[in-house]
Amino acid sequence: MKQYIGKFVVAAAMVLAVSGIARAHDDDDDTNACNNFTLHGLYVFTASGFNIVLGAPQPKAIVELIDFHGDGTITVPAVTVSINGVIMRAPPPLSPPSTYSVGSDCTGVLQFTPPPGFTAPITYDFFVGFKGSQIQMIQTGPGSPVFQGTAERVSR
Repeated sequence: MKQYIGKFVVAAAMVLAVSGIARAHDDDDDTNACNNFTLHGLYVFTASGFNIVLGAPQPKAIVELIDFHGDGTITVPAVTVSINGVIMRAPPPLSPPSTYSVGSDCTGVLQFTPPPGFTAPITYDFFVGFKGSQIQMIQTGPGSPVFQGTAERVSR
């Protein structure tokens, strides 16, 4: 019986060692580099933070659908925003598509075309997660609020 247990332990150790080597090799290849096509499909973006108005913070939250086209352009099929408790729902804008750019280091910039009444685009810096399935975003630009969130892919 001890002889079979010893052989089983050796075989199990070999299987574990080989599977660890395969995983390490997969992580080292260059297929994980990012580009604009890394973000392709429909994402749900949720974020919260604060607008600063006359030095006073006002809570802000958003739930938004963002359709990344894989070519550096996006459209926004739907958005709901709460600013200081006031709820706004917006239909898709009729303006040109917004843009994004992804670097090979999986960092990027997204620039929303300004909605009516706004003069400057709304910009975000972002970091792309595993194969584009998740994006961490923070709003940037002059006079930006304290606002950050996550976009997760829901379909291609």
